[in-house]
Amino acid sequence: MPRFNYVGRTASGEKTQGILDADSATDCASSLLKSSITPTSIRETGQTERRDAKNVGADLFAPGIKPIDIQLFSRQLYTLMRSGVPILRSLAGLIESSTSVALAKVIRSLKESLEAGRDLSSAMRQHPEAFSPFYVAMVRVGEATGRLDEVFLQMFNHMEFERETRSRIKEALRYPSFVLIAMVVAVAIINVFVIPAFAKVYAGMGADLPLMTKILMESSRLTIAYGWHLLAVVVLAVFTFRIWSASGSGRLTWDRFKMRIPLTGTIVLKSTLARFARTLSLSLKSGIPAAQALSVVAEVTDNAWVASRVEQMRNGIERGESVLRTAQTAAVFNPVVLQMIAVGEETGSIDELMHEVADMYEREVDYEIKTLSARIEPLIIVAMGGIVLVLALGVFLPMWDLGKHAIK
Repeated sequence: MPRFNYVGRTASGEKTQGILDADSATDCASSLLKSSITPTSIRETGQTERRDAKNVGADLFAPGIKPIDIQLFSRQLYTLMRSGVPILRSLAGLIESSTSVALAKVIRSLKESLEAGRDLSSAMRQHPEAFSPFYVAMVRVGEATGRLDEVFLQMFNHMEFERETRSRIKEALRYPSFVLIAMVVAVAIINVFVIPAFAKVYAGMGADLPLMTKILMESSRLTIAYGWHLLAVVVLAVFTFRIWSASGSGRLTWDRFKMRIPLTGTIVLKSTLARFARTLSLSLKSGIPAAQALSVVAEVTDNAWVASRVEQMRNGIERGESVLRTAQTAAVFNPVVLQMIAVGEETGSIDELMHEVADMYEREVDYEIKTLSARIEPLIIVAMGGIVLVLALGVFLPMWDLGKHAIK
């Protein structure tokens, strides 16, 4: 992005100058005017945010920014701002204390943007590799309401919850994943090496084979003859699915389907609604009107289908409908949540009740994750038993029949 060296005057008439990143001189002037700076001179410096050639190779192999880095950054910035340290001094201190080289570069860029007159949310938007749209939107809410320190604390808690959730899900799925991988490897080895050896024995005997044995032999033949073709089809299907799910209609359909998948669908739905309730509570508590708050919620929701329901709620409120009425029409919330919305709307404390809704959903997500492994294990056992039964019938039943004929 080009950089522009500007000279202007503030609202009080004082002269100011600095460097601002913008797509064009017009965009630079617009950003300055939004910051109450009247530009008198704007000149492109000829420098862009490109890296020197000698640093390109180093940047390619340098470690990126991890979610835990942004989480700690949020907590540290909250502590500094809560202690009364100005934002620029806070960022300068974090640059020196950061153990991540990539994060230090991002913080330095944020500091330069603030010194150039830009607001923090706009500066963060220039670094999507570090700050998600949800993070940027919440910072913008904090800037608009003057509660930026609370936003950083909220983001720290939110990221901590998501990190713990991902960790617990991985832990719950670790054993079933290992078992499934072992089953797939075992079936592949049996198809490629074991069944063909038995097929030669059976062919030499010339006996009439059972149906299960014929199915196993045919599947083995297809695996050996077309195994690479089948693997290519699977890879192509995965690639096609990723392209489709990234499209507008595909993402809407897939995000809705994810919440209906057995075992994991309830976790996806409740974690999404927890984020919705937490964001809405914070926005309303910050003094943002309900319609505007729902716009922020729709923007930061990571589920396209739920976001469409939230936008439907916002449109209903803009038409003069109540929050309860729009929530009922959205057909996302259970009766308990709808009742809490009704009480909150009547008492004027909907922000506090949304906070309780978020806590409730987070507790339910925690319970679902704790019981996930216990609910998957019976299915794994049944699947393993089915595979063993099929192999036993297909491989050993002919040998049993041949043994009976030999005895006779």
